[in-house]
Amino acid sequence: VQLQASGGGLVQAGGSLRLSCAASGPTLAMGWFRQAPGKEREFVAAITWSGGSTNYADSVKGRFTISRDNVKNTLYLQMNSLKPEDTAVYYCAARRTQIRIGLVENEYDYWGQGTLVTVSS
Repeated sequence: VQLQASGGGLVQAGGSLRLSCAASGPTLAMGWFRQAPGKEREFVAAITWSGGSTNYADSVKGRFTISRDNVKNTLYLQMNSLKPEDTAVYYCAARRTQIRIGLVENEYDYWGQGTLVTVSS
């Protein structure tokens, strides 16, 4: 399965962006991670195959919403009330054999190429 992330860009603090991640085929649990300059990649949000369960990092809870459309094989991340500290390259990821949410990088089998989000103050 190949993943293609898109939707990043430059936005002012307080603004919104929606990221998309198109998969070349069906996927199970999926998630978003991000890597800020000079920092390690960190978990942002994850969703089960059915979409019935989600999990968020505390830093984005209440501002970001993860969702998916299994007909279109597409994962989304709606980001509202963006802050300069949200600036990072955002990566989508998918699990090959698990429908349950994964919270760490090594639980994911497929990765997209990343899309840059820059939030100006």
